[in-house]
Amino acid sequence: MKKLLLLLAAPALLFFAACGGTKPADTAAMPGMTETTITVNGNQLTLMVPDSTKGKLEVVEQSWGATEVKVGKEFQISITEGEGDVALTKSDIAGNDVNKFKRFIKDEPTLLFWESEITAPECHFYTIVKPATVSYVVEDIKGEMFNEKTAQTMIDAAKTLKPKDAAKPNA
Repeated sequence: MKKLLLLLAAPALLFFAACGGTKPADTAAMPGMTETTITVNGNQLTLMVPDSTKGKLEVVEQSWGATEVKVGKEFQISITEGEGDVALTKSDIAGNDVNKFKRFIKDEPTLLFWESEITAPECHFYTIVKPATVSYVVEDIKGEMFNEKTAQTMIDAAKTLKPKDAAKPNA
């Protein structure tokens, strides 16, 4: 009886696996997030952002080329097309006389994640993401105070940035 059940279940499992009924692992691993489409310098991209329970999604293309993506007060990122400069940004962080540098949480070739303080501790990040042939600088929007967990959520979302799949022609 067990063999018969296994024989009948195997084709059903193969059918569901072939149909692609689940999202890719990177999106499934981000509960409370949803994929959205944005435009950065004319390029169509997708990005994981907090779902509507966290706030209203706002996407604003700025005149200087950045696209700002906000969901409530705890998710606010700016995305700009470009190669970025981690060394220059690191120098700017150290030289900031107002927002005093405290420590690097992560200091990697394409990611700076640090804690600073004006009146209370706050976390910021600057990362370079290259999802295909074009590089983007993703960073938190300065103004709100983010804690380490909130900033890490934005960093994780930045890593999901990818070109939007081209529309498939009708057969």
